[in-house]
Amino acid sequence: MSRFQNILETVGNTPVVKINKLAPSGVNLFVKIEAFNPLGSVKDRLALGVIEAAERSGELKPGQTVIEATSGNTGIGLAMVCAQKGYPLVVTMAETFSVERRRLMRFLGAKVVLTPAAGRAVAMVDKAVELAEKHGWFLTRQFENEANADFHSRTTAREIVDDFKGEKLDYWVTGYGTGGTLKGVSRVLAKEMPDTKIVVCEPEDAQLLGSGVEQARNPDGSPAAAHPAFKPHPMQGWTPDFIPKLTGDAVQMNVIDRLLHIPGPEAIRCSLELAQKEGIFVGITSGATFAGALRVCAEAPAGANVLCMLPDTGERYLSTPLFADVPADMTEEELKISRSTPTAQFES
Repeated sequence: MSRFQNILETVGNTPVVKINKLAPSGVNLFVKIEAFNPLGSVKDRLALGVIEAAERSGELKPGQTVIEATSGNTGIGLAMVCAQKGYPLVVTMAETFSVERRRLMRFLGAKVVLTPAAGRAVAMVDKAVELAEKHGWFLTRQFENEANADFHSRTTAREIVDDFKGEKLDYWVTGYGTGGTLKGVSRVLAKEMPDTKIVVCEPEDAQLLGSGVEQARNPDGSPAAAHPAFKPHPMQGWTPDFIPKLTGDAVQMNVIDRLLHIPGPEAIRCSLELAQKEGIFVGITSGATFAGALRVCAEAPAGANVLCMLPDTGERYLSTPLFADVPADMTEEELKISRSTPTAQFES
């Protein structure tokens, strides 16, 4: 155990855990559980990385308002960082994302400006840019900001290299939101563990990378328009309606060995199975990445080591399809258990 000077020092150093029941025999499947970050997701790393880089460069002034467009996890991470460092925070978010994410950000002191569902992610990004220009706020630009990928190279990637020191890591499986994890980790693995195959997952209903269609961009790398291959999908935080610049960079680096397309129901099933068979409580995006990892394991040679990223906790999906079949009231089976003894009965 260690003593920390503030909550931000606890970001990173998340555990790698072996899967024992769900992995096929003969293959070693591990998961890196980013829910162990203080605010429950991999985006805590991004948030700390971009704010500290802006402080060092002087782009972010003391007391200046920070603004970002987010599906939730980045906003939650930024709310933690800004609360600790004393920066006001405004986030823009499409109204389609889960209600608990809005409430978490507001609980941490952030202001949440919703944008209409029809505009999807591009609209919330455009709104953030507009507000930053109008009010002189610092826009973190998570989708293009090199500090995002750099922080993953310094932390996430180094943790993975250290955790598999002295042995092979045959496959690293991840999804992408901003592409910060993908770009930051993959370039380190390509250099230091060149035999590791990098597998990227995206929603079956939104095959942006799989389409092969280039993303239209503004001169600063931000999206000029929604990508034509996008369709709505349940993996909140994964694959916005454009290919982020950082993700595009990873594609251009030619480090991706395989691309997998994951159906929403399969992602939800895998998230439930992780909870109920391994005791690992994670969200839909984690379930989707895990589904991809299981496909990799099914074809991997005996003794292979596979590492799968699990980006966030399941608690911010309570109002989503992940919990659609989880009742709040007692089921018939639970009522039967209750009635098997006479005390503490509800009246019929």
